[in-house]
Amino acid sequence: MTLTNTACPDGGPVAFRSPHAEDGPAVTALIAECPPLDSNSAYCNLLQCTHFADSCILAERQGKLIGWISGYRLPADPTRYFLWQVAVAAEGRGSGLATRMLDALLARPSLHGVTHLITTITRDNAASWRLFRAFAERRGTALRESLCFDHDRHFAGRHASEWQVEIGPLSDGALS
Repeated sequence: MTLTNTACPDGGPVAFRSPHAEDGPAVTALIAECPPLDSNSAYCNLLQCTHFADSCILAERQGKLIGWISGYRLPADPTRYFLWQVAVAAEGRGSGLATRMLDALLARPSLHGVTHLITTITRDNAASWRLFRAFAERRGTALRESLCFDHDRHFAGRHASEWQVEIGPLSDGALS
């Protein structure tokens, strides 16, 4: 599925599509350029590009990867979509690209029936907090946060605590 979005006049049109295995190296490189995101193994990114292609989206401008969202429906509750990572290249930041990718992703038929968006965010990731607060506000729905993985208890002091953010309920009308 490819959708061309011309709402990015600064650098030309942006195409949104599902990833393929061949996109794995570019996804790995983009994530590495987007601190504070955790780098995944190349193999993990390949699995996301193949096994989870229907629930991930990438954005390209003139053939270059400039945006990536990975996630999946929770196996125990497919009404909940877990958003793993949002990465936007420097040239795509500040243009609303992450918002447009998220809207396009959640509008896919493969995600029909999703009523809640779940993610985890460290306190220092200001861009993600802005994105998800604005997402909830734009849809007129609740954003709830709670400690998910603790700095000491779960990460043995080697990673900042991850806060779970749950947004919803989302109606089908709110997704389009």
